[in-house]
Amino acid sequence: MTLEQLRVFVAVAERQHVTRAAAALNMTQSTASAALAALESRHGTRLFDRVGRGLALNDAGRTLLPYAREVLLAANRAEEALSDLAGLRRGTLRIGASQTVASYWLPQRMVRFSEMHPLIDLALEVQNTSQVAAAVLSGEADLGLVEGPVRSPELEVTPIATDSLALVAAASHPLADRDVGLDDLRGQRWVMREVGSGTRQVAEESLKRLGFAPGEIRIALELPSNEAVISAVRTGGLLTVLSEVTVAAALATGTLVRLPIELSTRSFSLVIHRERQQSQAAQAFARMLLGGT
Repeated sequence: MTLEQLRVFVAVAERQHVTRAAAALNMTQSTASAALAALESRHGTRLFDRVGRGLALNDAGRTLLPYAREVLLAANRAEEALSDLAGLRRGTLRIGASQTVASYWLPQRMVRFSEMHPLIDLALEVQNTSQVAAAVLSGEADLGLVEGPVRSPELEVTPIATDSLALVAAASHPLADRDVGLDDLRGQRWVMREVGSGTRQVAEESLKRLGFAPGEIRIALELPSNEAVISAVRTGGLLTVLSEVTVAAALATGTLVRLPIELSTRSFSLVIHRERQQSQAAQAFARMLLGGT
């Protein structure tokens, strides 16, 4: 088997679709199909069941998948080691970032780094905080940037910026034009990010410090992105807690209003593995975020 065949196999396994996998790998659908067929033919076993227009891993595919990921990770590490011999003249930096950081804080810093080191490729994977921490632990990400708490003795977590939270509602919400107190919030319906999201973790901790007992917040919806939460709040009947930066545009246009309840601030944090050797690109990116050169 070849590395390309394994890359195609993993990409198809993750997307359950050859065409989408080929697009992610920047190759034609026919090339991806041929690589997958060659892998199956070489070992005389099918790795997927064809289900409608998609593909689903069968027992053989599920057995191969973790080994394929390990091989590709080792190949990436070998390539990075050779790239490091050339200093910062080439290489790839794999960054995992949670949604708020990735959408509102990180892009301009990635642009700055790219201008400083134009031959270093930046690969960004957007996940929630717990998923980013897991990616750094496994080595799938060289470093992580998160907005929620990370608790692992294997990870070093360094605050690099401060973010404020806002309690918001639609302009049409009954509480929108009132002097709101904590008792007014009890019994309201809420929409929150999914469990594992840094925003969800910090929102719940902030509300707990205000005096809300666990389970007292009536969460009517859990949604997987800030944009989906904002869209739900705009319907008029729900409250939420989000980062100020994510709701700034909606507050400016008046479609959402901020209720006068003071919430905690939180940190955006850099996450690295304590024991893994960091590439020169990862070290340079971290120095830039921490205020170095």
